[in-house]
Amino acid sequence: MDLVLNYVDYNFFTPYVYPTTWPEDEPFRQITSLLIVTNLGALVLYLLFGTLSYYLVFDHSLKQHPQFLENQVQLEIKYALQSLPWISIPTVALFFAEVRGYSRLYDNIGDSPYGWFGVILSMLSFLFFTDMCIYWIHRFLHHKLLYKHLHKPHHRWKVATPFASHAFHPVDGFLQSIPYHIYPFLFPLHKVTYLGLYIAVNVWTISIHDGDYRVPHFLKHIINGSAHHTDHHLYFDYNYGQYFTLWDKIAGSYKSPSSFDGKGPHDYLKKLKSGELASIKNGHVDEELVKRDSLKNK
Repeated sequence: MDLVLNYVDYNFFTPYVYPTTWPEDEPFRQITSLLIVTNLGALVLYLLFGTLSYYLVFDHSLKQHPQFLENQVQLEIKYALQSLPWISIPTVALFFAEVRGYSRLYDNIGDSPYGWFGVILSMLSFLFFTDMCIYWIHRFLHHKLLYKHLHKPHHRWKVATPFASHAFHPVDGFLQSIPYHIYPFLFPLHKVTYLGLYIAVNVWTISIHDGDYRVPHFLKHIINGSAHHTDHHLYFDYNYGQYFTLWDKIAGSYKSPSSFDGKGPHDYLKKLKSGELASIKNGHVDEELVKRDSLKNK
């Protein structure tokens, strides 16, 4: 994060915002700047990529699904915008530790123990490490003692849009982001690579809420994409992973997406329009498509 901080200091904060007598490396100034940059960055990432995904990828016919709430898009955006500033507070504490040199982030490829190979290896290990950690954090958040207090707000969106991606309770959102932040304190990582990965995982989080279930056939049961995550929102007890299905398979929580079997939300809408479904009771999806015991209003 010091790369971003140095850039905005040089181009904006130092010449236009802060008094020249306030040193750039003064701790309180750095914390203040990080709060501004983190909040603005989160807003840009969320609103920019969420909007692009909503208009270019998301199938708007899903808004006709009986599980889609009235004014849901506005509610998702409102909840996310209320949560992001709170999430930024502990996030900035970790960014500040990075800026002060307590992480294992490095500037030059030559500083990598294995050169370019080490950079590529660190990218892969970052994905597998964070996927493993998020799996267990996510599953922990489904524990009955925590779920209704922390994670339930995110499951309000049964048929999600890209704007649901960051619509978390602040504690929930921060807990699931911790693996991204602790990785560079545990393992060497190139600074630009880290910045790129941080942006990529936020875009990925948006993509698994976009309702686009297409994926190459050979990756269908490897990548935890939108189809898998949609079933997590609908069926509750399955597909906790972030990028891969590995830990769901190891821990017994993997479920082949219903959309791959012709029983997903799009298929439900097709049957609804064709008149195959006689009735919908209380806004619940037909039992064939969504098991009632998985749609607990916990």
